[in-house]
Amino acid sequence: MTFPKLNFKDYLHPRPQPKGLDVQCKLQHFALITYALDPTRFKDIIPPRFKLDTILYQGQQCALMSVVPFIDVDFSSAVYPFPKFTMGQTNYRVYVIDQETQERCVWFLGTTLDSWTLIFPRYVWQLPWHPAQIEFDCLQDPTGLYIQYKMRTQSAWASSEVNLIQAQDDHWFFEGFPDLESYQVFLTHPLAGFYHRRDGKLGTYRVWHERLNPRPATLHYARFELLARLNLISYEDQLKPYSVLIEPINEFTIYLPPSVLETVAN
Repeated sequence: MTFPKLNFKDYLHPRPQPKGLDVQCKLQHFALITYALDPTRFKDIIPPRFKLDTILYQGQQCALMSVVPFIDVDFSSAVYPFPKFTMGQTNYRVYVIDQETQERCVWFLGTTLDSWTLIFPRYVWQLPWHPAQIEFDCLQDPTGLYIQYKMRTQSAWASSEVNLIQAQDDHWFFEGFPDLESYQVFLTHPLAGFYHRRDGKLGTYRVWHERLNPRPATLHYARFELLARLNLISYEDQLKPYSVLIEPINEFTIYLPPSVLETVAN
């Protein structure tokens, strides 16, 4: 099955006006470590409302999922004067299509967060967010390329460690997509996220951002305990990602509070 061509012009739109509890923040050291998996590994994870957004990779239909570490910088209200927070975060997301709307979106396995503010998403909104201690050790050269990108997370739910590096001659890799732009739209521009709430219901929230501009990087080492525990990706295969991207900083608007959908998660 051939993957369709995607264009940013069909996905970019003006920022919806923030209101109420909406948040804006910058995401520093934003990385996308993406893996190609056998879709059957998600059969007990993704609810029937969604279908995996697959590509043809190495002769097989594969689902894609990304581990997304970054540091929230200047995390604050998008509407009112409010204190600003800085915190490490890592998202685990799978690329899916919402069969009710046909929108390309992501399914969150969960998130680790290094901040006391975790109490709001975890306990008030029942998001699958988990406490962690997260350390970044990153160095960039004068052109902005990462000569060192190290991240370590200590967490009962999802401890992890990753070591990336960039060079001028790192190449784009997008096997299974018709062109580079389709790959970039697919990985960087889903604006809706869905997840199993901690109470078992189906939840969702939306974000907005301009076009992201990450660049290719190389993985030297990775160990994601969650992916091994869920039998998604072995530790050995975690060393062989589909692709790796890094963007030094970008800016997101997050529309809150999350919604609880009537559909009950399986």
